[in-house]
Formats: sequence, structure tokens, C-alpha cells
Amino acid sequence: MTLIKSISGIRGTIGGKVGDNLTPVDAVKFASAYGTWLKNSTAPRNNESDKLKVVVGRDARISGPMIHNLVVNTLIGLGIDVIDLGLSTTPTVEIAVPLEKADGGIILTASHNPKQWNALKLLNGKGEFLNGIEGEKILVIAEDEAFDFSDVDSLGEITENDAYMDIHIDEVLNLPLVDVDAVKAAKFKVVVDGVNSSGGIIIPKLLELMGVEVVKLYCEPNGHFPHNPEPLKEHLTDISELVVKEKADLGVVVDPDVDRLAFICEDGEMFGEEYTLVACADYVLSKTPGNTVSNMSSSRALRDVTNSHNGTYEASAVGEVNVVDLMKKNNAIIGGEGNGGIIYPESHYGRDSLVGVALFLTHLANKKMTVSALRASYPEYYMSKNKIELTPQIDVDAILVAMTEKYKNEDITTIDGVKIDFANEWVHLRKSNTEPIIRIYTEAPSQAQADTLALRIIEEIKAVAGI
Repeated sequence: MTLIKSISGIRGTIGGKVGDNLTPVDAVKFASAYGTWLKNSTAPRNNESDKLKVVVGRDARISGPMIHNLVVNTLIGLGIDVIDLGLSTTPTVEIAVPLEKADGGIILTASHNPKQWNALKLLNGKGEFLNGIEGEKILVIAEDEAFDFSDVDSLGEITENDAYMDIHIDEVLNLPLVDVDAVKAAKFKVVVDGVNSSGGIIIPKLLELMGVEVVKLYCEPNGHFPHNPEPLKEHLTDISELVVKEKADLGVVVDPDVDRLAFICEDGEMFGEEYTLVACADYVLSKTPGNTVSNMSSSRALRDVTNSHNGTYEASAVGEVNVVDLMKKNNAIIGGEGNGGIIYPESHYGRDSLVGVALFLTHLANKKMTVSALRASYPEYYMSKNKIELTPQIDVDAILVAMTEKYKNEDITTIDGVKIDFANEWVHLRKSNTEPIIRIYTEAPSQAQADTLALRIIEEIKAVAGI
């Protein structure tokens, strides 16, 4: 049980003691800090109203309604009007903020974390995640409890709006590079695993409007996740088997808040979540040449594909806000994260599985090939994603310094943990922003090489840490 406070928001497990876990008191405290930060902000207002306006939505977690009510009513108590989307997705809330001319947004989701977790993810008036300076200010306000609530005549008001998932779908279908007619003509059959969250509603609806035959798996938004909600191969045996049984063209998997996307090939094998962005970028770059960005923990395959289209690839620190910042600086036309997160500025600057699904299906329809054949057309890289659980006794910074020294003769980047680039493989070591762990990601030309490198680095870390 733990509570993690970071510049990207507050995340924790439900229940337990105040300050140790995500309790009702902690939810109110951080919603108060966010609302207070908005009230103190000197940023230009998005609307002419005297009151601030914030969009709030949640995924289908069991704790969602409780946390949702606490957060919404805290904002009301601060004199802030709330546009309540209810059950929603992270990208849906992101597009709703500017459309509603709101001053910010809060998404109540712990993304890929298991059901006992929940979180407050905070947005600015552009519908984008806060930067480090803004997040730090909110943490200080929360620590000082520097809140000033409104009197009875100045309370905020709630406006419920459950139309935004449909608005989001329409926005995606209207993107110039989404070819609905081509997808309809392809007559795809797709199995969807919505992990019993809001993706189970929005993804099938999008697909059906694109003329796709949909087979639903775990699409009841009841918050009882039928498997670990992180869309990794070891968690996706059920959909892999169903794709083959149904003779489907592919499978689509999203996480609980629908900002991570993975595909299953027609033979039941993983397309590879790292290759979600690679395939979408290949399509976008073929139509609109330009630059790309992903984070340092993402596959080299995006670099290779970008180079093949005469574009420039850059790598950012891990974290959506860092990817977005670098995309803006480099005028990237598509980017994201290797965990299946597609960021397509033509729509908005946020990871969006709906955009990814629509672009991927258009690409597949144009290519007129199977999903496995499409995967085989890309450079072959294999990743090993591992982690070491942290205890209070482990000095992460000392470990990273020691590993930097050990490999000082290699190509090393330290803007986010330590990344060591060897000639044909790489390893990235970093402390997670969302869990009490060290992440160890490796990539190599074969799975065996990636696994071997990961095991070697893990043993070296344990030796340094004395564990």
C-alpha cells in the first residue's frame, strides 16, 4: 500500500492511513491544491466567465465513483464550475478541455495499475499534462494546505455531459488521414479487450462506425479487471486465443483509461506494443513527411522508419509531458511512447488509443496485407522490460552513479536515469514516476540477447545495492 506524489499528479492504493495511501482525505487535499493553483494562476483564461471551469472524467475503477464525487465537490467548494463527463477516457477529457473552453481538467485513473490503485491526473487549459514547475507548485500548496474555500453564495456548479465519448469518436473519424471508406471496404473482423473499463464502450463504438465486425471480450465497464491491466504479452492470453478461434483479422487491447494500445496479429501473436507507434508513424509519414519523437525507453524501430521517410527522430525523457515538449520543439507530426501511446498533434497533444486504432486500420486497409505480414515488414528489435522492487534502504541515485561509472566508455545519456547505448543493443535504467520500482529496459536484435543483457544488468544492480 503506498501513495506516490509526483509532478504528474497523485497516485495510490485505496484505503489505509491518510498520507500513506489514497484515502478520501488525500483525494480532497490534492483536488484542493489543484483548484487553488488554478485560482492563483496568471495564465490567460479560456472563457469570459467570472468562475474557473474544470472538466472531470474517470475510468471504470471500483473506487472511481467515490473519488470522483470527492474531487468534483471539492472543486465546487472552491467556487470552480465543473463539467462532469462521468465515465470517460483520458484522451476524451483532454479533447474536452479546449472544446469546453475550460481552465483545466482532472482524469481519475491509475492507468495501467491494478484495481486497488487510483489517481488524479492533472491537465492545463490546453488539455495537456502539467509541466514540472506547475506540478511542483501544486505539491507545495498541498503540503502547506494553503486552501481558501468559497462562501455559500460563490460555490461552483456541476454540469453533467455524457456526450464527449461520441464527440471524441467523431473528431477521430474526421481526421484527414483516417479513411473510413477504405476500412469499411476491407471488412475487418476485430476482437476488442476493454479490460472491463471505459475502453469497452468507446473502442467497439468507434470500430462499428468504421464498418468493422466487433467481437467483444471484457467490455463491461464494471472495474473488475479480468487480468493485469497493463497490455503486455503475458496478460493477454485470452484475447490471443479468441482472435484465432474467431478467425479475426486482429485484436485490439487498451488499458483502463484508453491511452495505451496494443494489437494482436491474426495468428494470435503479439504485434508488439512498441510497434503500435512504429506502424502508425509509418502510415502518417508516408502521407505527410516530417519528424518524430518517442521517449528513451522506446524502440529504435521508430528511428529507422522515420529515417526511411527522410524525417528526423529525437528521443525525450520518459513521461508524456516530456515527449510533447520535444514534439513541439521539433515540429514532430507524430510521436508517443513505446508502451503503445500514440500522440498525433493533428488531433491533440495526448496519447490516444482511438487515434491509433483509426490510423492503424487505415494503414492496414491500404496495405492489403495481414497484421503479421505488416509486422514482419518493420525492423526486427526485441525488448525485455524488467523491474526491481524498491525498499526505503535502496539508494537509487547511488546505483545509477555506479552504473554510469562502470560503463563510462560507452555512449551514455543521463537526462532521465541512465541509458547505455551499445553498438547493437541498449539498456535504460530509471526510477519509475508511478510505482516504487527501478525499471530496466533493454533492446537487442533478438529476444535472447535482450533477455541476457537485462539479466546481466539486474545482477550488477543487485551487487551494487547489496540485495
